[in-house]
Amino acid sequence: MLEIRSVEPLAGRSVRLRLSDGTSVDRDLTDLLDGPLFAPIAADDALFRRVRIDAGTLAWPGDIDIAPETLIWDGPDPGDDSTRRPEPFLRPKQPRQPLAAGDERR
Repeated sequence: MLEIRSVEPLAGRSVRLRLSDGTSVDRDLTDLLDGPLFAPIAADDALFRRVRIDAGTLAWPGDIDIAPETLIWDGPDPGDDSTRRPEPFLRPKQPRQPLAAGDERR
């Protein structure tokens, strides 16, 4: 099972996560920082940048955290599928275009 080893705040409300297998993934947390619990870090850049790793997930002052499976997989952990790797970027700004007949995406 993958775990978050380190975090680096990026521009806006994005972070770069280093996972236990050495993979780096970038996550835009903007859509996750909704509601009164996340209001302080959504509104305050300096507070957002105080992110740290605590018990394998991201945490901020004020007992604010986000479940690691959401950060790594954008949802529930895939279980025991050890061959699956997280997407390098989640929450694309534009929807993916459907494949045309005969096209292959690699």
